[in-house]
Amino acid sequence: MDLGLSDRVYLLTGASGGLGRATAQALVDDGARVVISSRNQDSVDRAVADLGPTAVGVAVDNADPSAPARLISAAQSAFGRIDGALISVGGPPAGPILERTDEEWRSSFETVFLGAIRLALAVAEELDEGGSIAFVLSTSAKAPVPGLGISNGLRPGLAMAAKNLADELGPRGIRVNGLLPGRIDTERVRELDSLSDDPAAARAANETSIPLRRYGEPSEFGRAAAFVLSPAAGFLTGVMLPVDGGMSRSL
Repeated sequence: MDLGLSDRVYLLTGASGGLGRATAQALVDDGARVVISSRNQDSVDRAVADLGPTAVGVAVDNADPSAPARLISAAQSAFGRIDGALISVGGPPAGPILERTDEEWRSSFETVFLGAIRLALAVAEELDEGGSIAFVLSTSAKAPVPGLGISNGLRPGLAMAAKNLADELGPRGIRVNGLLPGRIDTERVRELDSLSDDPAAARAANETSIPLRRYGEPSEFGRAAAFVLSPAAGFLTGVMLPVDGGMSRSL
């Protein structure tokens, strides 16, 4: 299938590694150009070098109010256009709600929620008909994940905001969707497993709850995200797509 990505330009935050990096690779492999960001300059530089000449990078924190302008400027300077964005951030601090501090909630809201909305609004101003925005959320948007109290609190609200934006931007021909990764074999998920007394047993127990009986590969998520962003998904908007091997049991 031709996804129609040739020469299209996408911003991807949190994309020096993990799910964002995998999506950047899938987009580049299909002919797109990308602007990636994360907070660490060295990580950004390494990812750009691996992705090749159709990628540029910016070291910036999503919580920084200047982030949208810097990312948009980089895309316009390097490629002269913007066709969409994958908005992703690192996961907030793990642990139950009873143990989280006000500062952890406040800083997580700035990065996970407000920073994501701020970027989506700025990107939407630059998009023409056919533009596409996708939020990387979590299966915690549908059901709480044990030990991820802050994520369980923020992701559902961001999912509803994304659906609201789909309604508001739809008349302009701009699509807004969400991706809900489950247990994808990233550094973040391995870190969460390591919080257990027996990480190997924790992983095995998680795998038994997944109908496909395994963790997903980042590349599998990346290809799903590239499709959702692409013109090939031109009649999909307001969708919250689980990429979780069937782990989510709700409709």
